[in-house]
Amino acid sequence: MNKIIPCVLMRAGTSRGPFFLREWLPESDAARDEALIGAIGASDPLQLDGVGGGSTLNSKVAIVSRSTQPDCDLDYLFAQVGVGHRSVDTRPNCGNMLSGVAPFGIEQGLVQAQEGITRVRVFNVNTRSRIDVTVRTPNRRVTYEGEARIDGVAGTAAPILLDFLDAWGAVTGHVFPTGRRIDHIDGTAVTCIDAAMPLMIIRAADLGVTGREKPVALDANTELLERIETLRLQAGRMMGLGDVSNSVIPKPVLVSEGDTPNSITSRYFTPRRCHASHAVTGAIGVASAFALPGTVASGIARAPGGHQLVVLHPAGQIDVEVELEGQGQEAQVKRAALVRTARKIMQGEMHLPDYVFSRPAETATTATAATPVRKPITIIVPTSAGGGNDTMARIVASKMGPLLGQEVLVDNRAGANGAIASEYVAHAEPDGHTLMFGYVGTHAMNPALQKLGYDPVADFAPIGLVGSSPTLMVAHPGVAAATMAGLVAQLRAEPGRITYASAGDGTPPHFAAALFQLGTDTVMTGVKHEGAAPAIADTASGRTQLMFPSLFTALPFIRSGQLRALAVAGPVPLPSLPGVRTLAEAGVAGVEVTQWYGLFAPAHTPADVLEKLNRALNQVLADPAVIAHFESNGASVEPGSADALATRVQADLARWRAVVAQGGLAAPEPRMVAVLD
Repeated sequence: MNKIIPCVLMRAGTSRGPFFLREWLPESDAARDEALIGAIGASDPLQLDGVGGGSTLNSKVAIVSRSTQPDCDLDYLFAQVGVGHRSVDTRPNCGNMLSGVAPFGIEQGLVQAQEGITRVRVFNVNTRSRIDVTVRTPNRRVTYEGEARIDGVAGTAAPILLDFLDAWGAVTGHVFPTGRRIDHIDGTAVTCIDAAMPLMIIRAADLGVTGREKPVALDANTELLERIETLRLQAGRMMGLGDVSNSVIPKPVLVSEGDTPNSITSRYFTPRRCHASHAVTGAIGVASAFALPGTVASGIARAPGGHQLVVLHPAGQIDVEVELEGQGQEAQVKRAALVRTARKIMQGEMHLPDYVFSRPAETATTATAATPVRKPITIIVPTSAGGGNDTMARIVASKMGPLLGQEVLVDNRAGANGAIASEYVAHAEPDGHTLMFGYVGTHAMNPALQKLGYDPVADFAPIGLVGSSPTLMVAHPGVAAATMAGLVAQLRAEPGRITYASAGDGTPPHFAAALFQLGTDTVMTGVKHEGAAPAIADTASGRTQLMFPSLFTALPFIRSGQLRALAVAGPVPLPSLPGVRTLAEAGVAGVEVTQWYGLFAPAHTPADVLEKLNRALNQVLADPAVIAHFESNGASVEPGSADALATRVQADLARWRAVVAQGGLAAPEPRMVAVLD
């Protein structure tokens, strides 16, 4: 496996990502995807170990080759790489990244540049559609300098014209996959259209909004988002796409009147959050529905021929030229064109990390006694990337590796509120190569709440405590109540209107919220997520209003002003948050939740292996840099023996079982919200 490959990093439209020739990447799709994960740095939500930007807009890849189609010059495969999780999705398309394909192909010698301008026909492998791309090439060389300006990008650059030729019905086979231009789903009129991207378009007014709201306001309207998703799931089946609950298509769009007869306002969802600007392929679909009669987005009647239309979005506008053929219900869009820009940022060698590539099973027969094969140690984290558990685990892993003389990896296996990871480790080979970064949720709270497929005591061998962090009650700045008494009064006056983010049943945020409601005789609506990272992100965005995270998870958001600390769910105030009282001091008793974290191995792991791991762990926790890192983020290290961790598990398990029995915390469950990066 070649770990050093050529790469060109480009800004294309309002996206950014690496461009590769197909021949630069591994041959198999599986190895190719691993290389892309390493290139972007997908394993980390900040993507620090790659060229990604911590956003889906900057986690895109273009793969280019000479076309296999007789009438095309280049093949373009788009890949959306995960943010904080190892995934590669080649189902959607990206029109922004498309704008960099022709310049890249010309500069790599796949297409001969012409004098002045060069037209390149690109075949999009994802949707099997053709696009003519026109690039400026003075003196037969690509230029990125020019006077074109697109909203969302600073400065100006050379215009790149994208002329979509046959994107209509490219995915489903029909422009209107249901056979109708307007369908009614649960009483709501929608247009299902397949034009560059399968879309479900709804009039904003039909859902009680103007369609001109800012994305953050729409994202905070949980009732609206649930309604849109319900409609989208039904529209997906009607469009012949099947169950789309785990797919990003069709994309939902809210439309409203524009500023002129030739403009339309659009709010494009991806699909469960409103896009900060607008996708190019989505703009083609919206403009097509706007130009054609009989859709929910239809504008004025238009004659056959070319029309200059404008799609207004939160960051500005996209100008689209649409060519119509025929009239009335026989009218069709023959082509659509728009201008984008691109810029080559840098070109050189991409150094891919070794840990992203899978390895064949290693056995004693594959190594000699003189050069033994050392399998990596994998620490399984039971939550999604980006939360407190994940951050602590990565700090520990990075320091333990050099001490043990072998690679220590982190593998996030979120799901079932930690049960998936726990069961995986409980049944792993007890050889010290598969460990678990457990915490109070997996080893005390969740087992106290419900019957699980693992025993938190019998199925694990404790290695040692890692640390602990107090629990806070935090609120989005939009929550009006300035005092705890005011908040409780509001909750009592409007039961269920305020929402709180849960990291899943049997997790500290869930237990703390349940105890708070019991102690105040209030009712909140729980929104369940797969881990603390997406839960606190939704609270910071205003999609939910309250949460009970660990200080370790919450502190960066508090420092940035995205969250407001209301109270400490513990016995004493915190020096790092002067002026923030405990819940007991604010008049709410009985809500004391401390989150602790520990390292576990499967039961029956040899004692000498456990002792070696414990020594390395305690050495890590004695490192001044680690201590400072933990403390600066609101956590404290707790080095000690394996017996100390075993005692903590048994004591907390007994405590939370008593709390469940006394308070009836087993019901009801918060509703699940699926969150996409």
